[in-house]
Amino acid sequence: MLDLTPYLPQLLVAWTAYIVAVVSPGPAVLAIIATSVSQGRKAGLALAFGVLSGSYTWAMLTASGLSALIRTYGQAIIVLKIAGACYLFWLAYNALRAAMRGEPQAALCVPLQMSLKKLYLKGLGIHLTNPKAIFAWIMLVSLGMPDGAPAGVTAAFIGGCMLIGLVTFGGFAVVFSLSPVHRAYLKSRRVIDSLMAGFFAFAGLKLLTARL
Repeated sequence: MLDLTPYLPQLLVAWTAYIVAVVSPGPAVLAIIATSVSQGRKAGLALAFGVLSGSYTWAMLTASGLSALIRTYGQAIIVLKIAGACYLFWLAYNALRAAMRGEPQAALCVPLQMSLKKLYLKGLGIHLTNPKAIFAWIMLVSLGMPDGAPAGVTAAFIGGCMLIGLVTFGGFAVVFSLSPVHRAYLKSRRVIDSLMAGFFAFAGLKLLTARL
């Protein structure tokens, strides 16, 4: 059985960095919050699981040597960067369209629903089209996995990150789907959706113009 004790200092640093990353406001976190507030707990959890799946995908690819591929095929990051920005602009458009809907107040009690599958794919798309996630995982892997570390260390590192992500993203979905939060959303739906539209548009513009 693998003894993780010699690797714990590095693992703890990497897990702490991952906690900071997942709780920081970004497209994924704000999408989970907005979905949970407007559509309820199941919807928020479905989107959160999509985000977590995207994070797990990048984690596995990075641990398998993605950084070497990036150095070889650097142009692929530019394509992903453009795709990610376009996806964020699309989310901004949808949020703006939701803010402009003019339903009477009574109709707000039944918000527009997406299927759980579509919400899962939305969360997956948010994370898979974010090239910054790749570089974040390259940094995390370099912190948590020293050269020559056995496969068990890799499994423990990624498993710990996924557990942290599950608790964090799931926690956001549960907390922001509570009835008092939902009622507050209904009262301020247009303002909140407008702010979400502005944030997604800003994030898309930042991604498009950022040096990665």
